[in-house]
Amino acid sequence: MLAILRILTLALSLVLTTFASLLMCIIRPFHRDNVYFSAHMVGNLSPVVGVDVEIRKPEGVEHTGPVVYVCNHQNSYDIFTVAASLPKGTVSIGKKSLKWIPFFGQMYWFTGNILIDRANRSKAHNTIASAAQKIKERNISVWLFPEGTRSYGRGLLPFKTGAFHTAMQAGVPIVPVCVSNSHDMVDLNRWKNGKMIIEFLPPIFIHDKSKEGVRHVANNTHELMLAKINELSIEAGNPFNQLHERQQAEQN
Repeated sequence: MLAILRILTLALSLVLTTFASLLMCIIRPFHRDNVYFSAHMVGNLSPVVGVDVEIRKPEGVEHTGPVVYVCNHQNSYDIFTVAASLPKGTVSIGKKSLKWIPFFGQMYWFTGNILIDRANRSKAHNTIASAAQKIKERNISVWLFPEGTRSYGRGLLPFKTGAFHTAMQAGVPIVPVCVSNSHDMVDLNRWKNGKMIIEFLPPIFIHDKSKEGVRHVANNTHELMLAKINELSIEAGNPFNQLHERQQAEQN
């Protein structure tokens, strides 16, 4: 019964948020803070799924200027938890097919997010250049999931370099965003589903702009985030250790 009530509440809230966002976009289409307000409306639903979210940001991280945020992506519940941490002046990059989802797709586009055609590799490369240009022209930051997909309990997946090439071409730093383990954490029939910690790390600058240099930064960022996610997961009471060990075994 509790799960049914939660699902209905989340569904109704998403519908209301979508319409509120569409109304806001009609008033100020593609405004740099549209995504921030929409994301926070959805992210504030974390209590509905019984998760206590703590967000930690180093002093001044949001005043660094435009950056590329890279965050680990674990499951579909991220929209109700991680979304609350999105800073002002930030947009995301999503699949072009999203715009065909009734209402939500139009909201996603009108709020100012960037759509790409993932099925077309050449277009995706052009999108990196386009995203970098938008960062400079609109003075915005971009939020990306460098794993490229949800991990669903497989640990921190290897990083693709698109986010790092975008940062390099835009001349902005990378800011890692680490989210504690949430695998098998949420049970909609349980009142309390534990704590999630989201921590922003200091900016990482890309000095070597060669292909190898960008890959090196991506690999180092992965190692840095993996260690921090493990640390946060232990603190939050949902250890990442077994996932880390499994991932290391698969890589070896």
